[in-house]
Amino acid sequence: MDIEQLLLILRARKKTIIKVWLSVLVLVVVASLVFPKTYKASTSLVLNFKGFDPVSGINLPAQLTPGYVPTQIDIISSKRVALRVVDLLKLDKSAALKDSFQEQTAGDGNFKDWIASMLLRKLDVVPSKDSNVLEITYKSNDPKYAATMANAFASAYQQLSVELKVEPSQQAQEYFAGEINRRKAIYEAAQRKLSQYQQENGIVNVDDHYDVENARLNDLSSQLVQAQSQAMEATSRRAQVRGGGNSSPDVTNNTLIQNLKASLATSQSKLAQLSEKLGTRHPDYLAAKADVDNLQAELDKQTHIASTAVGGSAQIYLQREGELRSAVAAQKSKVLDLNRKRDELAVLSRELDSAQEAFKSISARATQVNLDAQAVQSDVAVLNPATPPVAPWAPKLPLNVVLAAIAGALLGVVVALVQELSSRRLRSLNEVLALQLGPNLAVIDDFNRSELPLSGKKKRFAFFRSKKS
Repeated sequence: MDIEQLLLILRARKKTIIKVWLSVLVLVVVASLVFPKTYKASTSLVLNFKGFDPVSGINLPAQLTPGYVPTQIDIISSKRVALRVVDLLKLDKSAALKDSFQEQTAGDGNFKDWIASMLLRKLDVVPSKDSNVLEITYKSNDPKYAATMANAFASAYQQLSVELKVEPSQQAQEYFAGEINRRKAIYEAAQRKLSQYQQENGIVNVDDHYDVENARLNDLSSQLVQAQSQAMEATSRRAQVRGGGNSSPDVTNNTLIQNLKASLATSQSKLAQLSEKLGTRHPDYLAAKADVDNLQAELDKQTHIASTAVGGSAQIYLQREGELRSAVAAQKSKVLDLNRKRDELAVLSRELDSAQEAFKSISARATQVNLDAQAVQSDVAVLNPATPPVAPWAPKLPLNVVLAAIAGALLGVVVALVQELSSRRLRSLNEVLALQLGPNLAVIDDFNRSELPLSGKKKRFAFFRSKKS
């Protein structure tokens, strides 16, 4: 079927199309006037989002939670909000609703749930584009009732949002209460452990005590080095004395010995002179020889005393070295023990500081959570409350008329095509030629309907006679 055939069909059956079009138009107009009017009231809400974790205390910006607005839409459209609306408006006390519930369900089911489901069917929540504004709309045959329900849903959502915000904090309160007790017990145990350790080891100020003992160790170490040097020198002198006393510096440098040697030399010289002049039995010679013997004996005595003094001095230095070595070892052990105690005390102090810091932190968080659990401020604010609408939202007569005109025209065309297909007619020369019945003898462009032998013919008529060529 081409365009020409379609136009011919529509022209031939225009009365049918007009009848169908008028019927649809009249039906829609009558229905728009007869059907009850529906009013729609809207309440605008602003969501002041503050993402807050009651445990960690971290605030998240709204940009990081893209699902926040859709979540709020689901909350508003939830049965929990609808049940709260039922309680706010006391709809479960309505006798009319009870009668409707009995008629529709025969008393089967929960009455409040039935009312909530009925309210949700007439509720619509629409978010604004690129903003945190939500619009709650409610449709009803009564404009005042529609506004009341829209505002009731907004109020119920505000109350529920506060509960949903406070409930996690209230649950966190129990956690923080137990955690505070546990952290406090850890802190007190660490404090007792540190105090007990200080008392057992007699530590008041470990740093000052360590500095004193370390300085004492350094001083003893210096004395030990000095004593070792002196002992080595004294041992060397003793060895020289034992090897040959007269050659020892400690003996030769002795003033008394030097004086005795000088006196002995003088006496020996005098004795030598007397031996040349006098005999060995001469009294002067004997006196001089006795003097020499006395001086020699005294020299030997003093040399022995000096040698003995050198050996005694070496023994004293060696003994002092041993004492200092023992003192250094004891002091070193004391410093090492004190250093170990200081390290253990530092570990206990760090444990105490860590426990104290954890206890302070958990106490601060618990205080914040307690404040949040008692907060009743909502993050939702009413931007524009609903008011009873003046004009009905539906039915919209002008729009319905336009849609009915379009739908009626389409339906008329469909009916005309169906009639044409059920009773096919030849309406153009091309259709006749397409049948290939024979040669075309004549074409009547126009005719008078009264001259037709049969009634019901169209304005244009073609008479053909088939003949074999």
